[in-house]
Formats: sequence, C-alpha cells, structure tokens
Amino acid sequence: MSDLVQRVEASIRERSLLKRGQPILVAVSGGVDSMVLLEILVRLAPKYRWALHIAHFNHRLRGRAADADERFVRRTAGRLGLPFITEHTDVRRLARQEKTSVEMAARQARHAFLARAASKQRIKTIALAHHADDQVELFFLRLLRGAGSRGLAGMNWSSPSPADKRLKLVRPLLDCSKADLTAFARAARVRFREDASNASPDILRNRIRCELLPMLNRDYTPALSKVVLRQMMILGDEAELIQSLSDHWRRKSIPAFATLARACQRRILHDELLGLGITPDFDLVERLRTAPGRNMIVEPGTALRHDGSGRVHRAAVRAVAYNDDRRLVKFKGRKGQGTFAGLTWTWEASKGAGPRWPRFARGCEWFDADKIGMDAVLRHWQAGDRFQPSGLGASVKLQDLFINQKIPREHRHELVVAATASGEIWWVEGLRIGEKFKLTPATRRRLKWGWQRVEPAPPNNESRIPKARR
Repeated sequence: MSDLVQRVEASIRERSLLKRGQPILVAVSGGVDSMVLLEILVRLAPKYRWALHIAHFNHRLRGRAADADERFVRRTAGRLGLPFITEHTDVRRLARQEKTSVEMAARQARHAFLARAASKQRIKTIALAHHADDQVELFFLRLLRGAGSRGLAGMNWSSPSPADKRLKLVRPLLDCSKADLTAFARAARVRFREDASNASPDILRNRIRCELLPMLNRDYTPALSKVVLRQMMILGDEAELIQSLSDHWRRKSIPAFATLARACQRRILHDELLGLGITPDFDLVERLRTAPGRNMIVEPGTALRHDGSGRVHRAAVRAVAYNDDRRLVKFKGRKGQGTFAGLTWTWEASKGAGPRWPRFARGCEWFDADKIGMDAVLRHWQAGDRFQPSGLGASVKLQDLFINQKIPREHRHELVVAATASGEIWWVEGLRIGEKFKLTPATRRRLKWGWQRVEPAPPNNESRIPKARR
C-alpha cells in the first residue's frame, strides 16, 4: 500500500473522520486533488465497508472546459461503478443577483449542492480534498482580509457544512502537500484534468499562490509552509481556549463582562452578532465593546446596542431624511451674524496680505474672502455632496469623510455646511476648511468665520476630529 494511502488512513483513524460501514459523498471536481482523494478512498473502501458516492458541481464558469470536466468525472464514476450526482448553476448570474463576488457565489452554490445531494442520498458525511497548501493560501487570504485568530487557524479536519449544520465535512488530506498529491497521481497513474482558471491573476487566491508564496519562499524562508502551518495550529488552539472561556462565561455571566480579558469580550460580542445574523467585523465589535449603551446603526432603520453586560440587542431607529433647510448669508459690509439649525455664526471681513497668518482659535476659521464671494448658503449635507478638505489633492464624497471620521449616521444630517453661491462647499462643521478657500500668500481679503452651538452638538466635536495645518 502506498505511503500516502497509509498516511491518510492513519489521519482518518486518529481523528475519527469516518466510521466503518458508512456512506460517504465524495466531492470530485476532476482536478488532481479530488481525483487523488477519490483514488485513496476507493482503495480503503473494501477494508472499511464504505459506500462511496461521487458528487460533481458544474459552475458553468469555463464553458466547454467545465462541461468536459463533468463528462470526465461521470466516466470515472461509471468505470468505478459508483453512483454519480451532478448539478449545474450559472454562478456569474448568481453573483450578480446576490451582489457578491464570483468566488463567494461559487463557494455558496457548491456547498448548497453538496448538502442537497447528501440529504437526498441520506448521507451525513461529505469528503473534501483540501490539503496543506490550501491551508497556507487560506492563511494569507484571510490575513489580508483582516481575520482574527479563529479565521487564521484555517480549516478543521472536520466541521459542519455551512449549508446544513446536520451534515459533516471531512478533509482527510489536510496534512498532505500539493507535491505529495501530484507525486502520488503520477506514480499511481491517476488521471485528472487541469483547471486553467487556477492560474488566472483576477482571483486573489491565485495571486497568493502564484506570486506571493513563491516570493516568500524564495526571498525570506524556504520553510514557509512549515512555519505557517505551525502558526495556524497555535492560533487554532488559542482560539479554542478563548471560545471555551467565552462559552463558560455565557453560562455563568461571572465575573462582570467589563473585567474580562479583551479577547474574551470580543469573542462574546462576536458570537452575539452571529446569533443575530450579522457579520461580526472587527470595527463593529470594537464599537460595541468600547461604547456600551450607544446605538450603532448597521442598516437603515436598524441599530445594535451593547447593554454593557455582554448582550447585544437590536434597536429600531427612525430613518433620518435629508434636511432641506437653508439660509442665505450676504457678506455685505465689514461684519455680520445670525443663527441656523442650532448654530450661532459670525463673520468679519478684513484687508490684509496672506503671509501674516492669524492665530488659531477654537470655533473660528479664516478663509480667502474673494474666493468665497459675496454670497454663501448655509445648509445640511445632501446626497452627492463633494468636498476637498485642506491638505487633500482632490475632492471626495462628503459621506466618505463622515465614515472615515466615524461620525454616526444619524448625526451627519445635523451638521451645518457652508457653500458658495455656485454650490461649492468651503466649510463643514467640525471638519477641515476647504482646500481651495484657505489663505495663501496671494490673499488680499480675509474672512473670519466663527461659530458656536446653542444646542447640544452632535458627537463629532472638533476635539475629536484632527485639523490639518493650514
């Protein structure tokens, strides 16, 4: 018996991946990985009395090549005398409908098919051909996307199906390298088909496989796979410990949530969000963790609130509409004042050359009066508004600035915006002044603009938002 077959058999026994006499659905794409897995399971099946079924999913992504893959796997099943199940899905159209990436749509559709096929045949276990190289690629893929320790730990030898938790996915090749599988296929004369899309640079995983990993192996450490796999094992063990501590706390709620280690706090809130059907990204978890009692809007009309004791609740909020109120300001004479939307404002015009910079004062900004003109409009943020803050080379969406400054959605509509008569924004309450309207050595008339809130200010105070140097 081949060394690789013995290794896989040992992994299956040691980790109790498969039981004697059970039916197994084997996911076979036709590539070298899945064809080697099928060959190994076929060799072991008589010893363990396994009933193998072959499942093949046609993503319809590669035209005639994809159909040829399906015919190849169908012929293989016929040669082996094994039941064959297949299904077709236009994954590109599905991705457009779901507004997701083709890669993500393919993964979801594939798992859904495998779950349907297994359930129809009354099979509880699905065998997948993921291997050690897949683990290393997944580590860097998730690292670049900002995953935590649980995500960086990679795939488990066995796990519930994401499409049906009652079904178990097993990965018997997880400690075998791609080179091991290719060498076995060559020695055992296992036929397989090459997937040209595996080299496409349009897919991030392919760029990691074909560009990043070879560079790291060549220029940094030839033992990259060994180092990464060891790190993944450590992260997995630590994530398991954190999960255990968090689960224990959820049963007891002792000690107080605020006294727990930050890692446990994050895991508890992470699991709370999953329970609410919400993707638990790091920024959302941290906002909830560090601001208990505050509503965090996650979608129109829906907010989340951490009650401070480790529980996250949904909170309904009214949708905030754009405010069309506005006030015309005429810079006639030397000075003027007024109020608008809870803001008291003053202005004063003066002559003076640009190089003599005025001293900074809170609630006060200086502008080139000639660039603003004689008329201005005070209003609120409107859809499509763009603004070029001082120090920035181009204008950006005002909405993007609010997001970057972490200004809550419900408070963005309360801020006051000042625009020229032609509609160009030169000042936004609490943000930097407009780049095109700042003082320069060529300035001949200055506009001193002052403001003070007479109503409680929204939580984007100037003390929280850094100003660029003029």
